[in-house]
Amino acid sequence: MSWGTELWDQYDTVAVHTQKGVDFCERFTNFLKERSHIEFEYAKNLKRLVKNYQPKKKDEEEYGQFSWAKAFWDLLKELHDLAGQHEVIAENTQGNVMKDLSNLIQDYKQDRKKELQEGAKIQEQLKASLAQLEKREKQYEKAFREAEKATDAYRRADADINLSRAEVEKHRNNMMLKSQQSDDCKNEYASQLQQTNQHQHEHYHTHMPQVFQRLQNIDENRIDKMKSYIKQSADIERNIIPIINTCIDGMVKASDSINAVEDSRSVVNKYKSGYPIPSDIAFDDLSNSQVPDGRNGNTLTTTPKNLNLEKGSVRQTVSGGKSKKRTGILGLFSSSKTNVTRSDDPKEDFSDLPPSQRKKQLLKKIDSIKKEITRETAEREGMLKMKDVYVQNPALGDPNSLDKKIEENGEKLDSCRKELSKFVNYLDDAEGKKSTTSLAVSDDSLSRSTSDGSVNRDPNIIPPPPSIQQPNNDVYTSRTRSDEVIYCSIPDDDELHSPDEFEDPEEVLEQYPVIGTCRALYSFTAENEGSVTMEENEEMSVLEQDQGDGWTRVRKKDEGEGFVPTSYIQIHFFDQDEV
Repeated sequence: MSWGTELWDQYDTVAVHTQKGVDFCERFTNFLKERSHIEFEYAKNLKRLVKNYQPKKKDEEEYGQFSWAKAFWDLLKELHDLAGQHEVIAENTQGNVMKDLSNLIQDYKQDRKKELQEGAKIQEQLKASLAQLEKREKQYEKAFREAEKATDAYRRADADINLSRAEVEKHRNNMMLKSQQSDDCKNEYASQLQQTNQHQHEHYHTHMPQVFQRLQNIDENRIDKMKSYIKQSADIERNIIPIINTCIDGMVKASDSINAVEDSRSVVNKYKSGYPIPSDIAFDDLSNSQVPDGRNGNTLTTTPKNLNLEKGSVRQTVSGGKSKKRTGILGLFSSSKTNVTRSDDPKEDFSDLPPSQRKKQLLKKIDSIKKEITRETAEREGMLKMKDVYVQNPALGDPNSLDKKIEENGEKLDSCRKELSKFVNYLDDAEGKKSTTSLAVSDDSLSRSTSDGSVNRDPNIIPPPPSIQQPNNDVYTSRTRSDEVIYCSIPDDDELHSPDEFEDPEEVLEQYPVIGTCRALYSFTAENEGSVTMEENEEMSVLEQDQGDGWTRVRKKDEGEGFVPTSYIQIHFFDQDEV
């Protein structure tokens, strides 16, 4: 159905209608703008909420081994990802739909203005032709009436016998003149009428229908584009629904990971003092404590035979000079300051702690020292390699400039080894074993391992994974990709610890606080000791960031721990989260 045929006499109405189309497009643009603002604000508020409830370092130390805390932190991570999807909705709406819609409005206005101007021009041409026709018609009517008056005057003069022949001839000439003028005006009127009819026919059958048709095409194009934009805005939200569902599935998975039995075991491992349960209190028979001596009248004091003075009894605990605070069941969820009796100044060997807590703190201290040794050794390797480069190419630098730093690094390493030896001895003492710690590591071995370990690596080849740093490895090795560096030899696990000392591997795992999360971009199969297998899109916790060797330490949902290639995962650190 054509506007030019059906709306031939509604030019002004069509102009108003097309203006309403412009107004509607602008209104839809404002709607999308406000919708994007709402999505941005919603995502911003969600991220602020996640940040406010993000675990602090003390919370990770306090609750990090409990499944309900880990589930809540996983929920926060999924909620953060969900907020990001709402940002995607707003960004795609602004970048795609609103941009195209703005271009449509601009083009629509220009095309509409052009066609309306063309239609107004055609309208003016028809009006001019009609005005000219009306003018010719009036001239013809005036000339015709004057010709009739001249004819009547001639007839009256010709019939009047009192008039001279000259006067009659005058009236006759005037009649002939007026008649000729009337005929000329008639011919002009007829000619103008023919032209006006032709203009009018072209106006209503050719020119204006074309204008109406172009306006109709422009408006229909606007409607089709509006249809596509509305659908596109819906598709933008439809496309992120699977990702949102994945985030929700992650929340459900986090809830399913909560295990009350394991959390109860974690409570035991966290707050277990290691003291034995007091034995039965022996009966103190006072009647046998004082026996008169009949010979000299003195009183003989004896010790009851059945008095229990074994280590661990109540009497022995009291006589030892230290009274251990008993917190009971309600004390399990109080702060560690109330659960463990400590002095104002903690001792270096943690001897003021209960046995289990002391072992745990010593293991943490030993592991921190090993990490420090790893860092210092890596720094030493870098300086030695740099020195080799300077020696081979003196133009790059003076090799002697690094001697002082290498010497300082060696002193730090010696200090760390001594510190490690001291705390290993503390651990042996806590377990009642003889110290077997040996620090048979020389600077020469370090130099050889670091200088010989320079390897030209292909960035496309995954480097061998570093050894997992456990508190009681027989030989501790460097995390670098060079040859292994022996820092110290420590007694085997079976020499230091009995099998029942680690009731739960969480005692070792909690030494590495979670510093972020990661998601596997690709699948990876562990082929070397120290690495772990992961599946694509698997969620894991980050325990230690890449130290420059291409590997990142992670912890899986099943508490498995090890290294994975950094290039295979997408990492999100908690301290880098900006909302």
